[in-house]
Amino acid sequence: MAARKQYELLSPGDLAPGFRLQRLEGGEVSLSNLLPAGPILLVFYKVSCPVCQMTLPYLERIHAASAIPIYAVSQNDAEDSREFNQEYGITMPTLLDSEEAGFPASNDYGISHVPTTYLIGVDGKIQRVIESWNRTELEAVASGVGVRLLQATDNVPAFRAG
Repeated sequence: MAARKQYELLSPGDLAPGFRLQRLEGGEVSLSNLLPAGPILLVFYKVSCPVCQMTLPYLERIHAASAIPIYAVSQNDAEDSREFNQEYGITMPTLLDSEEAGFPASNDYGISHVPTTYLIGVDGKIQRVIESWNRTELEAVASGVGVRLLQATDNVPAFRAG
């Protein structure tokens, strides 16, 4: 059996690799089109990932508050991504980084586990990397943009590996 190439996860301070991906809603978008408006969050996910199913609805709370643009980067096809978004109430823009295309963005960003979230500054540098569900890190991002991520009734673990 051939070994799969291991990609190195990018770190804070690294320049975010450019990409051009299909939008689930139609058309294409590139990183250079997204950054002039300000910092963004990119969250890479797979529809079958239980930790992604838990994490994306919380990121949707940040998106719903219009605090910072968030782009979900699906490693699945359009149909499965649409079904996931509908089932989990995801309205944030979704970009497609499919296996069919060879996962170009996921590979460039060093994704080996999902969800992985990148906070990218307007200068194109990565400010924060969050792998899996990390309540402290996600609350820090939300707090930094003036959003309360968790409600008193939310019963979520401190960490859950993706």
